[in-house]
Amino acid sequence: MKIIKIQALRGPNIWSIQRKKLIQMRLDLEEMEQFPTNKIEGFRERIEAMFPTMIEHRCSEGCRGGFFSRVERGTWMGHVIEHIALEIQSLAGMETGFGRTRETKTLGTYNVVFSYTEENVGLFAAESSVAIAEALIAGTEYDLNADLQKMREIRERVRLGPSTGSIVEEAVSRNIPWIRLGTNSLVQLGYGINQMRFQATITCKTSSIAVDIACNKELTKKMLDMASIPVASGSICTDEEDLAKTIEKIGYPIVLKPLDGNHGKGASINVTNWEDAVSGLAFAKEYSKRIIVEKFITGFDFRILVIDNKLVAAAKRVPAHVIGNGKDSIRELIEITNQDPRRGYGHENVLTQIDVDRDTEDLLEKLNYTLETIPRIGETVFLKSTANLSTGGTSVDVTDMMHPENIFLAERISRVIGLDICGVDIMAENLTQPLKENGGVILEVNAAPGFRMHLAPSEGLPRNVAEPVIDMLYPPGKSCRIPIIAVTGTNGKTTTTRLLAHIVKNNGYKVGFTTSDGIYIQNHMMEKGDTTGPQSAEYVLRDPTVEFAVLETARGGILRSGLGFSSCDIGIITNIQEDHLGLSDIHTLDDLARVKATVVKSIKKDGWAVLNADDEHCIKLGSELGCNTAYFSMSEDNSLIKKLCAEGKTVAVYENGFITIKKGEWKIRIERATHVPLTLGGKAKFMIANVLAATLASYLWGFKTEDISLSLQTFIPSAAQTPGRMNIFEFKKFKVLIDFAHNPSGYKGVEEYLKSVEATKKIGIIAGVGDRRDEDIKECASIAARMFDHIIIRQEKYLRGRTEEEIINLILEGINTSDKVVTYEIIPKETEAIRHAINSAEEGSYITALSDVVTNAIDIVQEYLDKENEGGLI
Repeated sequence: MKIIKIQALRGPNIWSIQRKKLIQMRLDLEEMEQFPTNKIEGFRERIEAMFPTMIEHRCSEGCRGGFFSRVERGTWMGHVIEHIALEIQSLAGMETGFGRTRETKTLGTYNVVFSYTEENVGLFAAESSVAIAEALIAGTEYDLNADLQKMREIRERVRLGPSTGSIVEEAVSRNIPWIRLGTNSLVQLGYGINQMRFQATITCKTSSIAVDIACNKELTKKMLDMASIPVASGSICTDEEDLAKTIEKIGYPIVLKPLDGNHGKGASINVTNWEDAVSGLAFAKEYSKRIIVEKFITGFDFRILVIDNKLVAAAKRVPAHVIGNGKDSIRELIEITNQDPRRGYGHENVLTQIDVDRDTEDLLEKLNYTLETIPRIGETVFLKSTANLSTGGTSVDVTDMMHPENIFLAERISRVIGLDICGVDIMAENLTQPLKENGGVILEVNAAPGFRMHLAPSEGLPRNVAEPVIDMLYPPGKSCRIPIIAVTGTNGKTTTTRLLAHIVKNNGYKVGFTTSDGIYIQNHMMEKGDTTGPQSAEYVLRDPTVEFAVLETARGGILRSGLGFSSCDIGIITNIQEDHLGLSDIHTLDDLARVKATVVKSIKKDGWAVLNADDEHCIKLGSELGCNTAYFSMSEDNSLIKKLCAEGKTVAVYENGFITIKKGEWKIRIERATHVPLTLGGKAKFMIANVLAATLASYLWGFKTEDISLSLQTFIPSAAQTPGRMNIFEFKKFKVLIDFAHNPSGYKGVEEYLKSVEATKKIGIIAGVGDRRDEDIKECASIAARMFDHIIIRQEKYLRGRTEEEIINLILEGINTSDKVVTYEIIPKETEAIRHAINSAEEGSYITALSDVVTNAIDIVQEYLDKENEGGLI
């Protein structure tokens, strides 16, 4: 078997709108296409032995053991690999369960699709599942545990931490979109101007001054003391002389910890003699030059969590420990404790495995124990000096046991320090009594406190501490989204997108939009190129200045990665015509419609799909949607339009020369088409269709008709405003038209326009695109032969696997199918072809360059026009 391609889908996609995180693997079964599972001796037994838990895979049978039944009866290896990929992720601690396997038009080649929780793990699982299947087929040994451990390591390297992850999960549960910024834990919630950012438990609302205070343990202690909040006595030491003075002042036992430390690193507690104090000083200085030396307070270690100045959780933290049974050594007890299913690698489970380190050895040495010592029955042996969960500690929820006085104290501390998310460490016998009564003290105040001990305590009630974080970032009434209009279709996407952006901008919004020629923020081009994919959409949604997004969304990006947004308010399909067929398993217009449908299926339930009533595939799609639908048509006599009007629905039509909105039988004439520059005096019919789509979407959004009308009148088609979309350059003796038409439908649109153009000679510059079907290249050439008197064939780019000669021969075949006599010449380079056409143009000629490299063509023509205007010649 051979893996042809693996890709990660990250947004709504052709396989699922809801399940955004999918791996799609294109797999050639090769000779295994002839061997379903029932023809492979012993396969059922081997896969069941390796994956006994697959008994839970119900498969299409809908019952426990359904997958194994399919294997018994016979199923193809692509289906098996799908199930293996899902199962190994679950075994590695990443539960997931959605999958699809579909054969392509190529015999033996399948698309194997399965869900993932971590993208890099999913990509690894794709390759691993094929290797495992090959081992099962051959009956050879396979080290499954090595793959599972590798997947865990990948996950720990790339996953969000438990605190960050819990906030993201809470956001997702509220339908708040999120974007990971980079590869660390910096996350954006919401879109555009309504975004909020956080990293771990530091939010964009967190005061940097408060963080500085919390990180300066000396200053924190001083501020708390000044506010009459109990703190442990002690001071800052840098050497043994300072240490001696401090001990003389506060006495033993003491605690030593780095001033700039975290997670308990470098700490020594309950130090009772000078030798250990000196050793503890040296240990702490490995992490910080300045060391905190405090009186050791007996009691329990508590962590209080305050969010938005309100207490939300409290936990008693217990350092990593084992309890003796009178027969096992400490080493053996650690191994037994680590077998607890709640303990795992890194942050994969509620608890972390206990590792033996210097801290452990020092604690055991103080007890005159070693790892081989056998503790007494019931004896608790502490293995860490701090109670951090990351070092194997446990937590017990005590939120409901806190005395009101202590709640008041904790909430006051958060205000004294100024933290929006505040962790308060307390040492006390209990929290049921006020600290001033039981002698408890505040040890530290933490910025970015971890949430894991509260989310999943070892004992007690779990607390959803992410909930108040989201409440703080998005209080009632605050939106997390910005309006999104997504535009797709075969032709007219870019023009419709640009016109919509113009309308939106004229209505006072700061708009960001993507097109096939670049990303724009408030009409400023930020990135140049074909930017119609998910990364470009995300670029706009990340921008904190954008109030409204209009996103051109092409088939390539949808197939490659899915959509770059979770949902949109309005989705437009301009049309579905023959283009890009034969690529990426898209062979028919029905296949293409299924791809385009991804956009309109992602529309919010109360949003609108704007569809072309003159396109049968759009009509069919409209009947399958769960949102509102509205149609536009070039004729008010369209049967669907007449039916909708009879039902009182809103539509857009071109009637009696007007761009018109109809609500039932009422007509709202927005503007005369001849007054809309984009329509070239009403002659470019396909442009009128684009205007109808944009007008209808704008009206449904709620823009006023007079504002839409003004925007239609002020949107001037030009090389700057609509590059490559019916750009006309007027020379003194001839005209040049540049358009991006590159498929039969686009050519027909230009042909219809040229019928209204008077010219002594119509000259066309055309090319083929190598990854189009033979029939598409020939049809474009045939249409060109109908509309031009003379054709210049150029073919230097976009060969895409074909030879220049092969594409030119297809173009010639198409030209020769025409009954009309047309002359032609071949000039391979586009620049030379355009220069030749201009230099040899007769008076009254009309040159049309149908260019796939718009910028180059525009630059050349503009160069000639500038020279003519200056009175010079080229």
